[in-house]
Amino acid sequence: MTAICDLAAIEAMDAADALGPMRERFVLPDGLVYLDGNSLGVASSAAFRELQTAASEEWGQDLIRSWNTAGWFDMPLELGDRVGRLIGAAAGQTVVCDTTSINIYKALHAAMALRPDRSVIVTEGGSFPTDIYMAEGVVSTRPGASLRLEGIDAPTIEELIDGDVAVVLVNHVNYKSGELRDMATLTKKAHEHGALVIWDLCHTAGALPVDLDGANADFAVGCTYKYLNGGPGAPAFVYAATRHHGDIRQPLSGWWGHARPFAFEKHYAAGQGIRRFLCGTQPILSMRALKGALDIWDEVDMAALRQKSLGLTDLFIALVEDRCAAHGLELESPRDRAKRGSQVSFSHPHAYEIMQALIARGVIGDFRAPSTMRFGFTPLYVSYVDVWRAVEILDEILRTGAWQDARFAVRSAVT
Repeated sequence: MTAICDLAAIEAMDAADALGPMRERFVLPDGLVYLDGNSLGVASSAAFRELQTAASEEWGQDLIRSWNTAGWFDMPLELGDRVGRLIGAAAGQTVVCDTTSINIYKALHAAMALRPDRSVIVTEGGSFPTDIYMAEGVVSTRPGASLRLEGIDAPTIEELIDGDVAVVLVNHVNYKSGELRDMATLTKKAHEHGALVIWDLCHTAGALPVDLDGANADFAVGCTYKYLNGGPGAPAFVYAATRHHGDIRQPLSGWWGHARPFAFEKHYAAGQGIRRFLCGTQPILSMRALKGALDIWDEVDMAALRQKSLGLTDLFIALVEDRCAAHGLELESPRDRAKRGSQVSFSHPHAYEIMQALIARGVIGDFRAPSTMRFGFTPLYVSYVDVWRAVEILDEILRTGAWQDARFAVRSAVT
């Protein structure tokens, strides 16, 4: 503990960090410690440039011609391949489109259609709520279908998988605790019972290496506004393994997924491959911002990213438990680094108030009901000194009771 309590030693860690120079590519307000990249990533200069070009030149000057001249029409597929490289997907299996919730709905229906003799969806009782909500929605449209929840119908998701299960919808990293699941092992377990798997990568893409193809995954969905830094409301993505492409059927049969969208035919004919997951006209300005955000990833070694992530989260846990042990914080994230994503969560009876006090002091994390403080560590722009500063301020807030100020108890719409 002596070494990590020494600021000079932590500054030396930053000096030796090969990813350190990446921080200059992002737009970070002076003096801010931003530990909420697991909720909304920081803007990059490249994203701003792309957005400016798309708005002022392509939309402002070229107008409708830009669908052809600026490549707008093919952007969902081109960006899909770029995201695919970061999640272990060969070209032609990933498309950027719509929102995570919509893509979950489409993927669940597609998986159920591939297993017409089965009627059960399995997911986590502790999942991010939209996953459960969308699964409930799918079940409501399919007579005889039912939903099984881990932690409610059985202690583990593995115990819920049998010959009646069509599809398992599971988060690679839990949104609240940051716990990382073994993708290959769970996928194999599902396949042994004839079930398909949809992996939710919202807290994985851009946070650590993923190998969808290597794990023999069936489908995956995820967002691009967290660790990929695509911007608020940036379009999501959906992955489908090539082996399923010929049989994909999803219910949102919009014109962009048509085999010949500008033939304006009366009846729907699905396009080829991953294009079948497209629905309506896509948000081009948001996609152009994402295009700029993805530029930096061409230079990132994902193994190095993971090692820095582990270093940041290890340091944070050690410092918090050393400095703040007397104040009732409980670690919710796995202590085993191999089972942890790129976030750390602590619980406290007054987690909301403490987080608001931190934000007021320039340390931004977030709160998840009922009692979780989440801290996300994006290795491209978070430094080891940031971790030191965050814990120094947390310690001061807890020691002085500053969080008890009445203004910190006022609940905002977004926490």
